[in-house]
Amino acid sequence: MEEPWNLECVSYAVDCLLSFVTEFVQDWAANDMRVSIFKILLGWLLISLVSIHFAWKVYGITVNDMYHRQGTAGQNGGTPETATNFSGWESSAGDGSKPRRE
Repeated sequence: MEEPWNLECVSYAVDCLLSFVTEFVQDWAANDMRVSIFKILLGWLLISLVSIHFAWKVYGITVNDMYHRQGTAGQNGGTPETATNFSGWESSAGDGSKPRRE
């Protein structure tokens, strides 16, 4: 059977949360330097998030199309139906034109 909620733990958690909120409201009303810096940083964060949201709404489809492969060969990370030509890479690996210094 399930154990009943331990009311002491719940009341302690609620008491801690209430004291934190009360202290936060008092600091907010005090208007000291910490609160001013917090308000500036919070405003900057919110403006940045809203700007990113609107930019994604406007340019999101364009960005998605830039990274979405067009056509059927190898679309979305699949293997293409025809073999790719890596002859340039294979020939440069075996010719030894660049000596290796050890």
